[in-house]
Amino acid sequence: MREALFVRQNSAKWKAYENTPASGPDELAERFVNITDDLAYSKTYYPESKTTLYLNGLASGFHQNIYKNRKEKSSRFITFWKTELPLLFKQYHRQILYSFAFFMVFFFIGLISAKYDNSFVRLILGDDYVNMTNENIVKGDPFGVFKDQNEYLMFWMIAKNNITVTAITFLMGIAFSVGTLFQLFKNGVMVGSFQYYFISKGLGAQSLLVIWIHGTLEISTIILAGAAGLIMGNSILFPKTYTRIVSLKKGALAI
Repeated sequence: MREALFVRQNSAKWKAYENTPASGPDELAERFVNITDDLAYSKTYYPESKTTLYLNGLASGFHQNIYKNRKEKSSRFITFWKTELPLLFKQYHRQILYSFAFFMVFFFIGLISAKYDNSFVRLILGDDYVNMTNENIVKGDPFGVFKDQNEYLMFWMIAKNNITVTAITFLMGIAFSVGTLFQLFKNGVMVGSFQYYFISKGLGAQSLLVIWIHGTLEISTIILAGAAGLIMGNSILFPKTYTRIVSLKKGALAI
């Protein structure tokens, strides 16, 4: 069937669905089934047309109306951790792998740069931090910076910093994924230079325990936030049959 004939045969129905609210949940469900049938046909025969974009928007609207007031089961918490989260990781395993790969590349850039440029660590970590850590090393307590603060205040400062870094890494994905890559670069280089700083002081093994065990959750969170940012950024770059706005919403809500 030609697209013009397909539109002519169904346009009145679509306009009625768009402009006239459903009388009840049964009619809403029926409309949703009809629209998804038309959308499937349109995607098959006219995948790049405006008709497909239009029907996709209608179907999305019906889907939101159907599920927005759905009551969650009491077992949803268990289902989320047992089923939904693993499936989400499986669905986006490539983006998680890319985020991890980028972070590790930037980590080694920071480590190698610190090795061959004596001023690099001070450039990244700052003179005050390096001078304070040098003093702690002389005192025999190289990681004393983590003990100087009240434990509750330190917990609050670390949590606040981690949440801020995670949110920024994710939200910067809206800049076509470039913002997220920049955040991965900045944090990867910082961790790499931080690691080499202690290696250069003969504290490599001890620093591994501090950075990679103490910081397991923090670094993992940055990598996952990077994957989420890449998903959102790619939804803008590669919208498929959706408009970029609709694709952006789907990418952001899918995470």
